[in-house]
Amino acid sequence: MAEVLQEKDADEWAYRGEGAVNLVLAYCGSSPSFAGKVLRIQKVSNKVSKYENHHSALTKDERLLWGKFEGIVAACTREIAEQMYVQKVMCPLLGSEHVDAGIRILVSREFLKAVEHKVLLQRPAWRVDAAKVNPLCDSVLVIADHSIFPSVRGILKEDFCLSVEIKPKGGFLPTSDFIAEENAVKKRITRFKMHQALKLRDGVISQISKYDPLDLFSGSKDGVQNAIKSLFLTPQNNFRVFLNGSLIFGGMDGAADCVSYKVDQAFQDGIKRVIVAKDGMHSKYFLELVTETVMKSGLLNLLLEVQKLDAIDIEGAIHAYYDFVSLPCVVCRQKGENKLSGRYSLIHSMSKHEKLKVVRDYLISATGKDLSMMISFRPRKSMDVESPHRSVLLKSINQTFDYKASFIDLDMKPLKKMEYYYDLDQKIVSCYIKMVKEDEAIQNGVGIDGSLNSYIGKWK
Repeated sequence: MAEVLQEKDADEWAYRGEGAVNLVLAYCGSSPSFAGKVLRIQKVSNKVSKYENHHSALTKDERLLWGKFEGIVAACTREIAEQMYVQKVMCPLLGSEHVDAGIRILVSREFLKAVEHKVLLQRPAWRVDAAKVNPLCDSVLVIADHSIFPSVRGILKEDFCLSVEIKPKGGFLPTSDFIAEENAVKKRITRFKMHQALKLRDGVISQISKYDPLDLFSGSKDGVQNAIKSLFLTPQNNFRVFLNGSLIFGGMDGAADCVSYKVDQAFQDGIKRVIVAKDGMHSKYFLELVTETVMKSGLLNLLLEVQKLDAIDIEGAIHAYYDFVSLPCVVCRQKGENKLSGRYSLIHSMSKHEKLKVVRDYLISATGKDLSMMISFRPRKSMDVESPHRSVLLKSINQTFDYKASFIDLDMKPLKKMEYYYDLDQKIVSCYIKMVKEDEAIQNGVGIDGSLNSYIGKWK
């Protein structure tokens, strides 16, 4: 690989997408060194008066929090610490075969400026308004492009490859005794479903998703199949499909309520290149293929264990956080609780090490609830040819596929975000309860577990 990416190298990288923190570019040049790779380039918020310096290392409390993991605390920049987090924390939990921690390469400021200019018109307008490429970065992360199958020698094969990106979200209901009585609905309704109500009210989405994470994590084929179908019908930003790395279904801007005819046609044309079936049946068998592979891959079992590191819910973990960072407990003060004798005294009386573990486990769990799974398929041309990849047989059409399954977007969560997580949690629950009560007043019969659909029109 080149020692430093220069301005001219920007032409060999194409916009793939972005999240809140990083811009993602896919390699489209001819160098075997970069074939099958993507770049993750950090962004900086437009709301700060000066560029946020991501080169600053971890805070004192964060160094203590992650001190047991070799390499994280010793990292001289936050970018390197975040890469080490993936390598030292997430790889052992999710399996090194499913996670690529990547390598960092140096870039010039001219390269970053050229990239910023090149992708500007391809980025969603709201993303452009929110953030830009951080020009203070001197390195970027190179990781495997999980949406394609590079050959052993690094040159891409011309086979057609379908890839599915799924954001599973939280896959279990909390049972913590520290959840307030007025928030007991959290033990019956998934966070994802309740968050849909808030997003609908705020105009972030125009319709409620049919997806229920509990179906996906159910362990039953019927449940997983229902989850995949629901994601397909209401993808939002939780379900995307790529053909040879190019988006053919789902949204680039994070709010894919409706799929345009053009993208729909691209999807139909794309799956026909991979799945052998009668006209009109390709979508059905595609969803079956995704279901079969999700079940066979075992990804969800690994992920659920990580998510369940959140053992006492944010309503418990927030108390451990305030003690850990040596701040007065804002939540106890708001609730009029005594730290040493009130409802949360059990947490406040924990040892420093126990509180550290509660907070650390919660933040690791948060990574697990925010990440994506990427599953890629290509037709197995001959069962006689040895393949380094696992295979899945779709019995309904008697077609065998190579597949690979990976986790992506394994971002380390800043310690200070604990307060944000608590505030958002309370906002989500409050909004959901309020909307259901209003619906009860209208319909006089729908309980707290009822559907949101009847008041969609009211909040549009």
